[in-house]
Amino acid sequence: MDISFLLKMHEGLPRQGPGSNECTRKAFSMLKNLPEHPEILDIGCGSGMQTVELARICPEGHVTAVDIHPPFLDDLARRAEAAGVGERITTVRASMDDLPFGDGSFDVLWAESSIFIVGFGEGLSLWKRLLRPGGYACITEAVWFTDEPSPAAVGFWNDCYPAITSVEETCAKAEDAGYEVVATFRLPGSVWWDYYTPLEKRLPELKKAAVGDPVAESFVAFSEGEMAVYREHGDEYGYAFFVLRRR
Repeated sequence: MDISFLLKMHEGLPRQGPGSNECTRKAFSMLKNLPEHPEILDIGCGSGMQTVELARICPEGHVTAVDIHPPFLDDLARRAEAAGVGERITTVRASMDDLPFGDGSFDVLWAESSIFIVGFGEGLSLWKRLLRPGGYACITEAVWFTDEPSPAAVGFWNDCYPAITSVEETCAKAEDAGYEVVATFRLPGSVWWDYYTPLEKRLPELKKAAVGDPVAESFVAFSEGEMAVYREHGDEYGYAFFVLRRR
């Protein structure tokens, strides 16, 4: 499927998925015994709010930020320069399922709101070679917060990401992929509206731009439906941060 319109929908937004600088800092604070100058890889960085925050909170490190969409990378480069951290961030255009880096190149892998593209267990297995022994992977993943989700919520996730499961089962996937689970924590519901609200304001113009293009119209309709489901059932699911260490 051509996802060019979907990517365009998200250009210029503060974030391309739920998250917050507070959650980024909390996860990073759990990383112990990093080398003096850690190498960090931000996978599926989008326009890089978390990338810039990582450079701020780890001034002795270097962040390589990867995304497939050049406008996101351009936006990130501008943000990094404005924040005074441009020299410590390198942007690379690449797909997360074909990352052009050697084995053991990084001390930390970071992926907020992006691993779903390849799948949680699949992504961890695919990216493991990039981590040095004892290196960390810090990942956000969609999870159920209830054992009995409503049919509407189940129907939505079956359509977009049927691999969603509980925190416990997600931890088991990480262990199966060769990681130790250092910590997990739930992201607050407010991070969803930090992401949704700017996108929602853009929907009227996106609807006009999508007219006559069935694929584009479907992306707009999906976003509207996604927000409606979260309004009604957002207490049943959300994102959790998983702080993992390579065995």
